[in-house]
Amino acid sequence: MHRDVVRESYSARSQEYMDLFGSIDSTHPSDQALMASWATTLTGAVLDAGCGPGQWTDFLAQCGLVVSGIDLVPQFVERARVQYPDLSFEVGAFEALDAATESMGGVLSWYSLIHHNPHDIEVPIAEFARVIRPGGGLLVGFFNGATVEAFDHAATTGYRWSVAELSQVLVTAGFEVIETYTRTGSGYRPHGAIIARRRSGEDTPEIDG
Repeated sequence: MHRDVVRESYSARSQEYMDLFGSIDSTHPSDQALMASWATTLTGAVLDAGCGPGQWTDFLAQCGLVVSGIDLVPQFVERARVQYPDLSFEVGAFEALDAATESMGGVLSWYSLIHHNPHDIEVPIAEFARVIRPGGGLLVGFFNGATVEAFDHAATTGYRWSVAELSQVLVTAGFEVIETYTRTGSGYRPHGAIIARRRSGEDTPEIDG
């Protein structure tokens, strides 16, 4: 299965990943500002889907949110539990979340969808839509490109998305796109982020730039 490949690939390089990216100090200042701003719009339980070693989970907790993390990679969850013992972390996939429908105030998916190809990315996004209550928030971070395109990621095949194409997937799943961001610079791949709100049944789909 696809997620088994992802789990095994990251497990094999888990220590390297944690050494490079396992602290909030390794994250971009503009990402921290975006995350902190988004946190102020949320109420209720928040899930960090694809939490890795937990640095963003803890960041959101420091922003005052009730937040937990889930990740495919046992080594990441083990490290997160040791590093942040006051927070809850579980091993699992987010194609089928152990959460009641409309029970979450928000979901963070920070680079956790980058290995889903265009034919199956709708599955986890639909699951996010199921568990987020109307008016709740979703923040997605991803590799930005002119169009959907596969590339050779260090772990396993990754995918770039244009803001417009990923936004349309979110809208189709029941979200309203609130804000979008892109940035690029020397030494890293172009980055994109989308802040979306879970629509109620009465809302009309709309995409804002």
